[in-house]
Amino acid sequence: MDDGRYYIYGVNGPVITVRGGRALPMMSLVYVGDEKIPGEVVSAGGDTTTVQVYEGSEGLGRGGPVFPTGKPMSILLGPGMLSNIYDGIARPLGTVADLAGDFISKGITLPALDLEKLWDVKLAVSEGQEAAGGMIFAATRESDAVEHRSLVPPGLSGKFTQVVSDGLYKVTDTLACVVDGRGRSTPISLAQEWPIRKARPIARRLPITRPLVTGQRVIDTLFPVGKGGCAAIPGPFGAGKTMVQHQLAKWSDADIIVYLGCGERGNEMTQVLGEFSELKDPKTGRPLMGRTILIANTSNMPVAAREASIYTGMTIAEYYRDMGYHVALMADSTSRWAEALREISGRLEEMPAEESFPAYLPSRLAGFYERAGYMETLAGREGSVTVIGAVSPQGGDFSEPVTQNTKRFIRTFWALDRALAYARHFPAIDWTSSYSEYFEDIKAWYEANFGQGFTELRQRILDILNSESALMEIVKLIGSDVLPDDQKLIIETAKLIRQGYLQQNAFHKADTYMPPEKQMAMLEAILYLCDEAKKLTAKSIPLNQLAATGIFSAMYKMKFGLGEGQPKAYFIKLIDDAISQVLAKNA
Repeated sequence: MDDGRYYIYGVNGPVITVRGGRALPMMSLVYVGDEKIPGEVVSAGGDTTTVQVYEGSEGLGRGGPVFPTGKPMSILLGPGMLSNIYDGIARPLGTVADLAGDFISKGITLPALDLEKLWDVKLAVSEGQEAAGGMIFAATRESDAVEHRSLVPPGLSGKFTQVVSDGLYKVTDTLACVVDGRGRSTPISLAQEWPIRKARPIARRLPITRPLVTGQRVIDTLFPVGKGGCAAIPGPFGAGKTMVQHQLAKWSDADIIVYLGCGERGNEMTQVLGEFSELKDPKTGRPLMGRTILIANTSNMPVAAREASIYTGMTIAEYYRDMGYHVALMADSTSRWAEALREISGRLEEMPAEESFPAYLPSRLAGFYERAGYMETLAGREGSVTVIGAVSPQGGDFSEPVTQNTKRFIRTFWALDRALAYARHFPAIDWTSSYSEYFEDIKAWYEANFGQGFTELRQRILDILNSESALMEIVKLIGSDVLPDDQKLIIETAKLIRQGYLQQNAFHKADTYMPPEKQMAMLEAILYLCDEAKKLTAKSIPLNQLAATGIFSAMYKMKFGLGEGQPKAYFIKLIDDAISQVLAKNA
């Protein structure tokens, strides 16, 4: 069959061998079979080309047609992405459901945007003005929370001509033309295509100097992630990875949330969609979906589309970053993405590496996480993409390849502990094995916003928790009764820190989120109690007398009291009254 056309030569799951014509360009988009199933060229050699298709290959057979496009796998970017839910290759699932019902039919090809909707557009440029790639030429209100700023495509420069007046336009309507130095005119509209595997250009990277404030005390206080940084959440099944990401998506101070469900269960994505639709955005009072984009490639969807989904999510995040927004990308989970890599690599008969993952797993992880950062955009604005990736090591084994390679490219590691989760301690972030390398970079921001002395308070909290870990080894052997009171105080204070501060109830309206100033107030009150109790033990007054006043039990409830408006001074007075009561008894 050498008539110049492309045809299917072999089918191996989602991997299709193609022959005919010239070799197809690497990473280009093709359509396979009579149903025109979308796919991407992943290998070209000899007289055959290998394509991975993004839908099931059932029904494909040798000799079927293949239709090349010559273009890379791209998505259409523009207004209308917020509040939407897409599959791994950016097809709007709501529109797909309207066309095909609850189960996606093969061969449905839809743009990511609604091409018929009219947007109220205000032009930001005028006739004859200089144009440069990345500059904002128009704006429209995409949601109550977000103004969509349409950008001149990167690499395009010249002068604006044929600029339209403000009004209602579709995303594909020409709003202006850019004439370059050679006289070539390029029309520009609200929408632009971009290859998902190519990072969008920036002016320069900026240093990370501020955290992504999450309202989760264990994260903000002990293990912060810088805005524009990378964090990983590894943990076994049931440890609460998805719940942590839900909390970060709901409460972090990012402008835009891109939530990527990569190989997760369908009911989890349904839960996300339901919660985000009902939850009010604290910034606007409107549903949180108004600044959220969901990408769902659940475990029953095609495995090849799962591999592409993280690039789809990152491209969308970079697009909003270029407008000057701070974007948080939640990838849940990169382990399922790595498993998709492994399956496709096996079908391609590539040489396997550790645990049968492909040898290029580290470089793929690096390429993904390196697209995060705090940037100066081409238009001179500041924007960022913060990546928070969940990792699901089998059996909770952090020595497996995905977790170990991820640690090479991230600087915040939130290790979830099964024992904490089973004890109903959430977030189940283990303070002994988690770490953050961002704190020194963002310390000045903490001192300015949490309050002077925060660094010292944080270090004291860590020292107390570490001291408790050492003392508990002794307690397990000989019990706590033989410990002196100063060491009993360390254990009691650490217990208060663990249960009263680090443990946080995501379903309690007063505890689900705590702003920085209240976190600081809690730390000061807890350590004030520790210091006052230490003065009592120095006077040989038994610690159990202070415990008998009920002050420790009262302090466990401080997180609820502060959330409901009780000031720090109320709890300081409780401490002072308890100390006075003990001193009076021993006078």
